Amino acid sequence: MYLVKTPQFIQNFFPNYTWRIPTDEKRIFLTFDDGPIPEVTPWVLEQLAAYDAKATFFCVGDNVRKFPEVFAQVKAAGHAVGNHTFNHLNGWSTENVAYFHNVRHCANLIDSALFRPPYGRLKPKQAQFLQRHYRIVMWDILSGDFDPTITPEQCLENVLHNVSPGAIIVFHDSLKAQDKLTYVLPLVLETLSKQGYTFEALNDKQVEQKALLLRTA
Repeated sequence: MYLVKTPQFIQNFFPNYTWRIPTDEKRIFLTFDDGPIPEVTPWVLEQLAAYDAKATFFCVGDNVRKFPEVFAQVKAAGHAVGNHTFNHLNGWSTENVAYFHNVRHCANLIDSALFRPPYGRLKPKQAQFLQRHYRIVMWDILSGDFDPTITPEQCLENVLHNVSPGAIIVFHDSLKAQDKLTYVLPLVLETLSKQGYTFEALNDKQVEQKALLLRTA
């Protein structure tokens, strides 16, 4: 069970997380979790390039280790990258110190102040610690491309029905999501482009400065 659209009361309850980007302009922030992998990520890059779209890839460290050339393609194309732990850990079922070490292991391969917890699951102590060093990015819209019980058409509807300026949208450049992603992503890019939306990457430069101040305070 998951929520396609994150309710405002949840966003308000966790104000230190980034759920969307405040803007009145037609700007959308596509994000891709769980890659990079050679079977899916290069295709995603091609689709984005066709619309001059930038996105943010929350990468699993072990995939970066296994496929450094694909990770290099993501960065060379001008997209942002973020930490998604080294082994796609569920924070709720992982001891805190082990979780922090796993995040740090990933950080050795991914230089970014952006962090997204797999499954969106963090214990309070984990969040408290990570917020000192990272901008924790959640989402406004969960496409459901990972869900085998919905159709590609429903996945597309999940995005188009809920989109609004500043939305952070989650897709997955993974084998599990591949079938739905190959249907949905081109149509999302085409449809929203025609509606005047642009697609931008999340920027962590300001966050890097904040994290530095926290570490030296």
